[in-house]
Order: sequence, then structure tokens, then C-alpha cells
Amino acid sequence: MTKQLHWDGNLSQEGLAILQNTGGLIVCPTKVGYIIMTSDKEGLERKFDAKERKRNKPGVVLCGSMEELRKLAQLTPEIDAFYQKHWDEDILLGCILPWKPEAFEKLKAYGDGREELMTDVRGTSCFVIKFGVAGEQIAKEMWESEGKMVYASSANPSGKGNRGKVEGIGERIASKVDLILEADDYVASIQPDKTIETRYEQGVMVSMVDSEGTLIPEQGADSRSIEPCPVVIRKGLDIDKIMMHLSDHFNSWNYRQGEYY
Repeated sequence: MTKQLHWDGNLSQEGLAILQNTGGLIVCPTKVGYIIMTSDKEGLERKFDAKERKRNKPGVVLCGSMEELRKLAQLTPEIDAFYQKHWDEDILLGCILPWKPEAFEKLKAYGDGREELMTDVRGTSCFVIKFGVAGEQIAKEMWESEGKMVYASSANPSGKGNRGKVEGIGERIASKVDLILEADDYVASIQPDKTIETRYEQGVMVSMVDSEGTLIPEQGADSRSIEPCPVVIRKGLDIDKIMMHLSDHFNSWNYRQGEYY
């Protein structure tokens, strides 16, 4: 049986050790439920097998610090400030962005082909911050100690939610991973006024690229009706706060639930 441990609030040394090894795969709690975490191509292959998921969606990169985000993704000063606001307020945020050329070269330099599973056809990925303390601790340590990235996907059968319960990840995923970090209490604490039926099971996703995957241009304080612009493509936890911050940082932005992603 897969080993299951209750997350005690501290960096999981067991989870870290697994992700430091080739092909390691763990289930970890976040603010909106459980995710599968891995750090290399073999682990990504295991993740797709466990989820029985199509391979055409952009990969999710878990950033344990703003420094890591800035090293990996192309950002304009406006997008950087937008991310920083959410970092400072501890708000889960994921944006579709192009990779910095040097970071993408590093991704390819591993030589295992992981870049094919971490990007979409446009060469973009979703870079996520403030996703939940347990995973943030691991991602931060992996990056700072080894310069390694951590990749993720929701820990549930594709198209189905786990309801913020470790039992909701399903028997297949539970049997395919090396470790399950359980923290149903932590997940429930993030949305204490919500029921299992009304809680958000995902984070907000904002596209910061055009249809070709090119980073959107800066708008400036005096611009109006700018295209291309930020597009909210998935609603989720703290959508109200994120839309307010979009309004504060960009004069033009769109809401297109489900577009592309």
C-alpha cells in the first residue's frame, strides 16, 4: 500500500526525499484540494498514467518563491507587480506565460524530454504561486537547495474533483504514488464558510499571452481598450480578489471562462 502521512505543518522530509529521487511522485494538500507533485520526466509519465489524462494541457510549474518565478517565466513589470501583490497577500494565482529562453534551455538540458509534457503547443506553461504551505515548502527547498523545479496536476481522476478529501483522489492515484500527505483539516480551513458542494476546487488561471503564446505588451497607466490583454480563463478560489487586483493593475482585461484551457 502507498504510505500515507498526516502533514504536521512543517516541511515534509519524506515528501522532499521522494521528489529528489528519479521518478518520485507524491500527493500533497493545497488550498483547494490535493495535487500530484513530481520533478522529472519519469514522474510526469507516471502522473499522466495515474490520472489517465490527455497530454495536451499546459504543464503546471509550482513556484516556491518570487525569485524562482522571475528566473523561469517571461514577465513584464506590470505582470511582475501583479504577481507580487498576490504573493504579499497570500493569494493562490496561476498565469499562463512563456518561458524565459535560458530557463527553457535548462528544461531541455535535462535530456529526458520533459519539456514536451510541461508546455503546450505554444511553448507556454502555467506558473503558480501561493498554492498551499505544504507544497510551497517542498517547492522552495527543491529550488533553493538543488535548483530543481516541481511540477503538478490535480490529484483526481481527470475531469473529477477530489472534494478536498484525501479519499477523493481515487484508488488508482492512491495506488500509483509513492506517498500521500494528508491534510483534510488544512484544506477545509481555507474556505471555512463553504460546504463540500459549494467550495472552490481549483485556483484562478489568467492567460498573459496572445493566441500565439507571445507575452502580452505592457499597457501603461493611460492606455484604454488594449488587445491582447490579460484574460481570466478559469475561475476559482479568491476570484473576487483577483479580479479587483486585475482592475488595479490593468486598464484592460477580459473574462473568458474556459477559453483555450
